[in-house]
Amino acid sequence: MLELTILGFLYEKPLHGYELKDRIQGLSGHVRPVSDGALYPAITRMVKAGLLERRTEPGMGAAPRRTLSLTAEGRAELFARLRDPKDVEITDGQRFFTLLSFLGLLPDRAAQAAVLRRRQTFLDTPASFFYEDGAPVRAEEERDLFRQGMLRIARATGTAEKQWLAEALAELDREP
Repeated sequence: MLELTILGFLYEKPLHGYELKDRIQGLSGHVRPVSDGALYPAITRMVKAGLLERRTEPGMGAAPRRTLSLTAEGRAELFARLRDPKDVEITDGQRFFTLLSFLGLLPDRAAQAAVLRRRQTFLDTPASFFYEDGAPVRAEEERDLFRQGMLRIARATGTAEKQWLAEALAELDREP
């Protein structure tokens, strides 16, 4: 997801490494903080792969600044990742939010809708954090107060997300 986030933010505009890190932190926040030990090696790999371009510019002080920008190959990679996300990027809530934050960059409404339909299908499949004899445990069946809370919160969130997905799909399916 880090690479998708880098591609997405650099699609919007060229950034310095520290600006990019701030934007990533804002998106993932305390849930999945990004360290320099993860960010800068990812940037280096992406530069070597031809997805990013790094330019050195004079800094405000003595140190030069490196600006990162997306190449044509990087743009193509971003669109490919948005068009065909991995299953975990559909099923994991935080990863899906990251995907969702850049899905609007994909110029094809039908491709955007296809991604949302995958999430909708996932949410329509009965699931739980807890199972009894292979069946998902519902909040009303759970005796533990805290597990019941988890299940109720997840259901409420899922209900709201399903409603938004239906609205978004109706909008995308309408002729522009």
